[in-house]
Amino acid sequence: MSLERLVGEIRARAELEITTADGLAKTESARIANERNQRLEAIRSEAARTTQIETSRERAQRLAAAKLKARQGLYEAREARLTDAIGETRELLREYTNSPEYPKVLERMVAAARQELGASVRVSGRAEDAERIRSIAGTSFDPTPRTMIGGLIAETPDGSRRLNFSFDELLRLREDRVRELLA
Repeated sequence: MSLERLVGEIRARAELEITTADGLAKTESARIANERNQRLEAIRSEAARTTQIETSRERAQRLAAAKLKARQGLYEAREARLTDAIGETRELLREYTNSPEYPKVLERMVAAARQELGASVRVSGRAEDAERIRSIAGTSFDPTPRTMIGGLIAETPDGSRRLNFSFDELLRLREDRVRELLA
């Protein structure tokens, strides 16, 4: 074997190894690029899915908040309307104290108080009603004026039992019922 031939074979073998190594490098590079692309696609799809979930959650929260705010506004409007209506009811009761039926109501209140608490009951009311109550209750009249829309307050002489027939108290006790009627 000659030296040239030996060098040629070495070169040929080296070129074959270089070609084989080059092919392996290209294959490995393609595999790595493919893995990278798959990972990027998985990351993108996970990000899109997470974004969609977060967007849906945010949309649901905003919708729920808007519904709650609408209900709150409706409740506040209804409550304001009911408060106005109860105020109007108070005003109607105030006007009723000037009607001709009002003294008859006071008479029935005094009769109910005497039936419930006894004949020696003390009766008091508004300063405006003092003469009316005095004429109805007689000696049972207590001249201490009360701050109220109308009606009267009756109590036993020892103060142990009391009946509050004031329009204020009667309206307060029946406010839920009045709200139902007005709603």
